[in-house]
Amino acid sequence: MSVEDLNQAFAIAGVAEFARGPGGLPQLNVTNSSAQAVISLHGGQVLSFVPRSSGTDLLFLSTRAHYAVDKAIKGGIPLCWPWFGADPEKRGRPAHGFARTSAWSVQSVSASGPGHTQVVLELRDDATTRALWPHRFELELVIEVSDELSVALHTRNTGDATFPVTQALHTYFGVGQIDTVTVTGLEGLAYLDKVQGFSEHCQGGPVTFAGEVDRIYQGVAGDLQIHDQTRGRIVQISAGNSHTAVVWNPWSAVNATMSDLEPEDFRRFVCVETANAGNEIICVAPGAACSLSARYRVAP
Repeated sequence: MSVEDLNQAFAIAGVAEFARGPGGLPQLNVTNSSAQAVISLHGGQVLSFVPRSSGTDLLFLSTRAHYAVDKAIKGGIPLCWPWFGADPEKRGRPAHGFARTSAWSVQSVSASGPGHTQVVLELRDDATTRALWPHRFELELVIEVSDELSVALHTRNTGDATFPVTQALHTYFGVGQIDTVTVTGLEGLAYLDKVQGFSEHCQGGPVTFAGEVDRIYQGVAGDLQIHDQTRGRIVQISAGNSHTAVVWNPWSAVNATMSDLEPEDFRRFVCVETANAGNEIICVAPGAACSLSARYRVAP
């Protein structure tokens, strides 16, 4: 659908309106009494969330991000699906699957009150997806914009064979200065350290950042918190149907290899991802469904 058709079918005047974003990709701009948000239909990706209570974006979005139909947008909340990380079958398929580079369709946009807007997007299998992954599916993404941001990804198997899924909400959180950031809620948990060849370790205290961090934490049960001393805020992360968390910051050397990041961008974000990854593989039977969700709230 064109932007004009989308607005005619789904816009809410003064609250939710579609526009052509960078690269001509359609996006939805949400403004209500609680927050502002930007959602790209390319990748079904939340790009920005600014609560009115803080006035600062929860998310990081690179000024060098690629906006093209075959590229993932660097920042916001990319959707990793139906696999997380490298191609599990080593067939040269794109890392993190195809959901984050697919065009999502709009199912509904609604407002239950002046401070709450809900957006429902959908992605279904087609010839392009089946060439990469031979399964039939329906994905539903429910985004709620209020004084907190809620994102829920629902998977339904519409085929006749069970399929495995690993997935993540690959959230880029904006921070004031990475070396003043700590992540709590992971103390005492085992993690696989990609930087050290996926060796297993135990988290002894809060996660801190003084170099590259790329870890898959297992057995996560409670909420996580990002303590940003520079910005004077705590970000609360409440996950649903997830026992895996991924914490990532590329630091300077890896940052320098990425054309869609500024040279010092690693100082301005941390990824704390709600996931089913590592050993947490979800098998979805024909006709069955699974969900992955997260709620994000900013506190002083």
